Amino acid sequence: AELKKASKRLTCHKRYKIQKKIREHHRKVRKEAKKRGRKKPKKDPGVPSAAPFKEELLREAEQRKQRLEELKQKQKLSRQKEHEKRRKLEAKKNAAKIKENAEGKESSGKSKTKTKKLLDKNSKTSFCRELKKVIEASDVVLEVLDARDPMGCRCPQLEQAVTCSGGDKKLVLVLNKIDLVPKENLEKWLNYLKKEFPTVAFKSATLTKDRTMVRKRRGRVDLSRTTECFGSKCLLKLLQEHVRSQNRPIQVGVVGFPNVGKSSIINSLKGIRACNVGVARGVTKSVQIVHIDKQTKILDSPSIIADPSNSALALALRSIIDTEEADSADVLEGIDAILNHCSKQQVMIRYTIPDFRDTEEFLALLAQKRGMLKKGGVPDIENMANLLLCDWTGAKISYHSQPPESQILPPYLTEDKIAEVQGSFNLKSLEEGNNTTVQALKFPSPANSIIFQSAGMSNGIIEENNVIEKASEWENLETSKEEEEDFTESDDDQDNVEEENDVEEESKVQVTRKAKLGKQQTCPANSDKQIAESKHSNPLSLSLDEAAAEDDAYDFNTDYV
Repeated sequence: AELKKASKRLTCHKRYKIQKKIREHHRKVRKEAKKRGRKKPKKDPGVPSAAPFKEELLREAEQRKQRLEELKQKQKLSRQKEHEKRRKLEAKKNAAKIKENAEGKESSGKSKTKTKKLLDKNSKTSFCRELKKVIEASDVVLEVLDARDPMGCRCPQLEQAVTCSGGDKKLVLVLNKIDLVPKENLEKWLNYLKKEFPTVAFKSATLTKDRTMVRKRRGRVDLSRTTECFGSKCLLKLLQEHVRSQNRPIQVGVVGFPNVGKSSIINSLKGIRACNVGVARGVTKSVQIVHIDKQTKILDSPSIIADPSNSALALALRSIIDTEEADSADVLEGIDAILNHCSKQQVMIRYTIPDFRDTEEFLALLAQKRGMLKKGGVPDIENMANLLLCDWTGAKISYHSQPPESQILPPYLTEDKIAEVQGSFNLKSLEEGNNTTVQALKFPSPANSIIFQSAGMSNGIIEENNVIEKASEWENLETSKEEEEDFTESDDDQDNVEEENDVEEESKVQVTRKAKLGKQQTCPANSDKQIAESKHSNPLSLSLDEAAAEDDAYDFNTDYV
């Protein structure tokens, strides 16, 4: 400790000596500056008034000043020209580098897209495989329908596969999300659907407790809108009565299109978060078995894959789309189809937006209102479109569709099959249970719900072979498109070379005209395609015409022989 104190004293003494030397140096500098004295710059006395030829001298001085200014300006111009030349050379070099990088990215991007296509194809085949396992293993199949568009959620291929399986399989329709539909509309749909299959009105729980964590929520919570489940007692009673009639344990398969609420129904029946649930589509990717009691097992299945031959509306609402990886054109086309099937005034009132001409203007107005802007205050249309599509497929927006006026049975359903299915269940207790759920639940008023025009049943792919065939067709189409793009790129490069050689504008116009004539002569097939595309400019009409043109699209008897 004494040594440390001594060392501190020495360091303090050294610092003091150094500071003293610095002060002495500054004093010497100040003294020398005082001795020298500060010399101010002398002013120009100018030409005295008594000097001869005073005016001539002043003119000469002004001329010298003007010459100096002109020289300075010339030097500035020469410097600017040199800078411009350097910038142009640098810009050319950068453009060449960007082109090289773009070519490399395109080649890598093509390989990435090919791998993504293979992955998509494999995932679709696995979805079909898992779904077929569920259908084969289950004794009762619950087809989950969104109460806002029940007809659009029905898959005729699935219903045909269950009804024509030959065993004792029974199909039951579950109308989910009934809290987003007016009461009168729900009653109409129940009366319409119960003539074909037994239907259960259901409202799944949205805030189910996890197995590991239980969070206590403070404040008042409206149980009818959030946590409480409606229709679970009725459905469980129906299944238990079926178990008693069969005298054996049963397996219940839950199937349906994406974001219909299959996993949430299982969670509400179990009372615990047994299955993963999310806003994104296609969360469930494999079969999950949930034991409700000793006699009933529930099988959670992946969603049905929508057929590409469906309308744009069905593909937007029912297909498995990842909004982050999906093309903006597909998402915009889907939103365009949704807006075309809704009343414009109700959409304007719902989003409190002024009149709009098209979907892009609607999305721009909505993005400005919600503050979704890019740099410079530009509205972020792509993210707004993805968010809007998630709202329509999720449980945020209240809209409803009217059931058909005349009930036409599909070809795979006969009166005998309907009587068989209805005879195996107690329909009176089912009606009583539906009435209790309808009375206990709060419904939105018809004024707050948007009127929606349904596009009818949505075709789905159930067998793996259909997925592989359709994927190969899409690959062939895309390879042909890539070849056409390469051909057009080579023509464009030749045109660019010719245009760079020519300087005058007239020669440029002639070169472009020649190139266009050459393209029309070399690829007349492309011109025919362009004419056909100009005739069918509307994407909705095109998709509907394609669906109508396919003869086997609705011929259900030929699909499953």
